[in-house]
Amino acid sequence: MKKQNSTDAEKLVMQLLAITGRSGQEGRVMEFITKQLRKAGVPDAALQFDKAQQRSPFGGQIGNLACTLPGTVRGRRRMLMAHADTVPLCQGARPVKRGRFVAPADKETALGADDRAGCAVILATALEILRRKIPHPPLTFFWTIQEEVGLYGARNAKLGMLGKPRMVFNFDGGSSEKMSIGATGGYRMEIQVEGIASHAGVNPEDGVSAIAVASLAIADLQREGWHGLIEKNGRRGTANVGVFQGGDATNVITPLVKLRAEVRSHDAAFRRRIIQTIERTFEKAARSVKNKAGRSGKVQFDGRLDYEAFKLADDEPCMLTAEAAIRAIGGEPVRAITNGGLDANWMSQRGFPTVTLGCGQMGGHTVAERLDLHEFQKACRIAMLLATDA
Repeated sequence: MKKQNSTDAEKLVMQLLAITGRSGQEGRVMEFITKQLRKAGVPDAALQFDKAQQRSPFGGQIGNLACTLPGTVRGRRRMLMAHADTVPLCQGARPVKRGRFVAPADKETALGADDRAGCAVILATALEILRRKIPHPPLTFFWTIQEEVGLYGARNAKLGMLGKPRMVFNFDGGSSEKMSIGATGGYRMEIQVEGIASHAGVNPEDGVSAIAVASLAIADLQREGWHGLIEKNGRRGTANVGVFQGGDATNVITPLVKLRAEVRSHDAAFRRRIIQTIERTFEKAARSVKNKAGRSGKVQFDGRLDYEAFKLADDEPCMLTAEAAIRAIGGEPVRAITNGGLDANWMSQRGFPTVTLGCGQMGGHTVAERLDLHEFQKACRIAMLLATDA
């Protein structure tokens, strides 16, 4: 096989990084991708959007995009995928090249290499194959939406448009040698604490502060080791109250507080135990704060499983094939289990075992985010090997 055009891949990633497209606003990203594919000769019939955004609580501009290509050689269909959305911190990012790295020009923004680098890897692979007419088995290239807010693209994807791939390779964060073969399960909670309003100066004793109830509960969780990193009797998980909203004025005993929290663990039973502990702790705090009439507040919970944990079998074909591709370019594959959710969680849950490979992203979701172009180019070479069965 001829050497892949690294200049084209680098140009693509710089263009994709410059496009604004947080979760739910991926329209311009998908427009760019489809334009490139059509210019390379992909017919409209091979490009299909689903309506995954309509099943997301966030709505959104557009659904997932699949590009399916018939094989020019016999083989089982393979799928390369990446998510098109970025976190809000990437809004307005301007990528600049600094030596072997790409960084954001502004100190206030993240770069968005998570996961525009993955988008570029699989787009560059598709374009290279089409333009150079490189022999390949049946292929699907798949760009998902809303990964960053709960994997809603993969969760709600229209599976029928994927062409029944037998091996799936997801390109996301980390070095080109990193293979995420498993990931934690995640649960999100909305907690509403209802107190009783009263004048904070005239008759505070008539009120029940929702802020006091929520604060007591969080303090108890922290003190008892059920907030942050949780390790109990050899079992492990995490919990975090990340959003705390309530109150309008200092002279009112706050009657309502809304919180958003998450719980993660590779152990589904332990994750449920953490959730139950959080609920019991908030209920106890609500009962403990009373006004002079003996009335207390109450708590309501609304939760959902974002994604279940998974781990690929040691002989899973997609994982072994990925390891072979990494070794073929001189790398040494590293199997990893991640505590973050991946599109691979839902793809694996829905019957498509998926291994996730890195593209050189560093420091994702922070203003220190960088893209290592050397690692990015290695990821492009790996993707080409996976797509062409070379």
